[in-house]
Amino acid sequence: MRKYPPNSPEAAARIVALTLIADGDVNKAELALLDAVAAHEQLGLEREALHGVIDAFCEDLLSSQQLAWSDSCPVDAYTLAALMGEIDAPALRRKVLDLCVRLAQVDGHVAAGESVVLAAAAEHWRLHPGPRAPAADGMHGLAQP
Repeated sequence: MRKYPPNSPEAAARIVALTLIADGDVNKAELALLDAVAAHEQLGLEREALHGVIDAFCEDLLSSQQLAWSDSCPVDAYTLAALMGEIDAPALRRKVLDLCVRLAQVDGHVAAGESVVLAAAAEHWRLHPGPRAPAADGMHGLAQP
């Protein structure tokens, strides 16, 4: 797995990438949302650089022993914690989690793998639900699109 500096745009983008692939399917609605909310700009990257991080992350997963597509998340708990540990700036944590929640919800369903990533971020970063309405699928209060 590639190493990125803590709180770097690439480290943040990799968590977004994990959410994108966590359900095993990258769909048009998810890609459209990334563009619609200018996720690349929010993370401090050019659009092509964000897609480069997504591609690099997929390559890393394919070449590593961490890939576990049969489970509810494509990485093991150790790798998931390591990825979350690369982000320790509170504002960046909130921004990444909000992007990930919107990405997970864009198709109207939060898949098991996406839920694992969202829960890991909220737990690892000790983020608590804000004053937002609960989602219909049980992802109470993390964020709404």
